[in-house]
Amino acid sequence: MTRHVVLATFLFVCLAAPLCAQQPVGSAGQIYQLKPTPKTVTWGYYDPKTPPVLRIQSGDTVEIQTLIASSPERFESARVPPDQIEQPLRDIFNQVKEKGPGAHVLTGPIYIEGAEKGDVLEVRIQKIQLAIPYALNAFSPGRGFLPDDYPYAKTKVIPLDEKRMVAHFADGIEIPVRPFFGSMGIAPPEVTGRISSNPPWVHAGNLDNKDLVAGTTLFIPIHARGALFEVGDGHAGQGDGEVDVTALETSLIGTFQFIVRKDMHLRWPRAETPTHYITMGMHPDLTEATKIAVREMIDFLMSEKHLNRDDAYMLASVAADLHITELVDGNDGVHMMIPKSIFATK
Repeated sequence: MTRHVVLATFLFVCLAAPLCAQQPVGSAGQIYQLKPTPKTVTWGYYDPKTPPVLRIQSGDTVEIQTLIASSPERFESARVPPDQIEQPLRDIFNQVKEKGPGAHVLTGPIYIEGAEKGDVLEVRIQKIQLAIPYALNAFSPGRGFLPDDYPYAKTKVIPLDEKRMVAHFADGIEIPVRPFFGSMGIAPPEVTGRISSNPPWVHAGNLDNKDLVAGTTLFIPIHARGALFEVGDGHAGQGDGEVDVTALETSLIGTFQFIVRKDMHLRWPRAETPTHYITMGMHPDLTEATKIAVREMIDFLMSEKHLNRDDAYMLASVAADLHITELVDGNDGVHMMIPKSIFATK
């Protein structure tokens, strides 16, 4: 059997199999699968009152399938063959009536037993797989970083080569594929109620951080019992800033391990990659978002690396890098990265 046939069979099983909302995989009983159906997604919001579709224990692992943040009609207008448009996407667009104010179809929420307000949810991103062989990039009037420059709409379908892990943008232009989830978040503070999935904030959500690939860990401060984790907005790749408001939008399958950390207390999400520590700031004003990311890095260096306040500020200046995460979702995002290699190990 050729690799293409194996991939096609795998995609068919992933997309066509009915969901068992709480389905143990294997004999361990601590690994679950969660697939998107009209009953297992939220559309466009994070809400502390959303009933969970899956309950797990701290330390359990869940393989979660997510759907692209776009409509079947948009793909059809872009001349994607009808048989290549995922059936769960059609089902959700046809059947889910409770939606908005945001745009993302998010799989979940997942309730983690023992998670309480003031704890931290550690999300270990173990594996990310492409679920479909194409991505979409699009802009539309009034959106993106340059809305006045582009007062019209355009959609581009971009083939993905999983074997070579490149996206074929155009003749002579290939983009490395580094899949990540644009939105990974939990319930916001209960006092806020339902919020849009578009702006990232203290609950994480639509971070659009291209460094959160497989092998990294995201730390999110918990604001509601059970945490209520949701994930979606799959990207095959993205530039920092995401200036036209979309990345290489695609459907992904991710494997996550969830750990409730009662020994950690954070104000904003943080992350750790194999090579860097990352702090984050989100705010409608880019300067204020940057200040949050820098202050969070100073706090990290003081609490985790035991520097005094002055040395932490100095080290952030000489060794850490600021990145504009994204500019187009209500709250601007900034993240600051400091390499692990500068810290001597015993």
